[in-house]
Amino acid sequence: MDDETLVADAIDAAETTVALTGAGLSTASGIPDFRSDDGIWQEFDQDALTIGKFRAFPGEFWADWLTIHNHLFDEAVQPNPAHEALADLETAGHLNALLTQNVDGLHARAGSEELVHLHGTGTSATCQQCSDVIPVEGAREQVESGDTNADDSPEPPTCDCGGTYKPDTVLFGEQLPMGALPTARQRAEDADVFIAAGSSLTVEPVASLPRTALRNGATLVVVNLDETQYASEADIVLREPVEAALPTVVDELESR
Repeated sequence: MDDETLVADAIDAAETTVALTGAGLSTASGIPDFRSDDGIWQEFDQDALTIGKFRAFPGEFWADWLTIHNHLFDEAVQPNPAHEALADLETAGHLNALLTQNVDGLHARAGSEELVHLHGTGTSATCQQCSDVIPVEGAREQVESGDTNADDSPEPPTCDCGGTYKPDTVLFGEQLPMGALPTARQRAEDADVFIAAGSSLTVEPVASLPRTALRNGATLVVVNLDETQYASEADIVLREPVEAALPTVVDELESR
């Protein structure tokens, strides 16, 4: 019996299945990850994306953030079979929650709805004064068509109330979105099966979620080409590309 069949068996027998996804889901769509030798932080400065930079120099921050956003969010980027497989699992009633570290919006575009965005989303921006939310493209248009300051940095996007919009991604030095981590921990505690796919499982506090699931008796499935810290604790390890492994699990379930 192959490992994908074992995963399908576990999901089939479970009342609650939860998935956690990381950058490996997005790299399969052509989006670079952040920490590898070819990752985003080899090309861009992390200090440009701190909450302190946003507060002190919002126009300069937005110029840098949009440069990185353009690098990540090419119009040609589409959800891949791994995103689609997780959406299919949810539609079929096999997946109860999807916890994601990714900010690219590809899970939602693939059809997933039970989403917890642990690191926020790059598809919208929120006014820091009145909490109005706009698509990030609206903020981009303001930045690109607006005035510039004496140092040639653009004016940041502003709301009708006078407040400044901030992208809804979690910046360095900023806390996770309100309620996201408690919700994720509760989902991990409730899980009969916990699938960690495409995540290096090194960045806390998200990296502790599989251990929370294990402590509460869940079957832990890790899908990653690279070895993670949970390699010896996981019940099933699929050392395969996520875009191949997850659709195979879905096919196995659909054949029953």
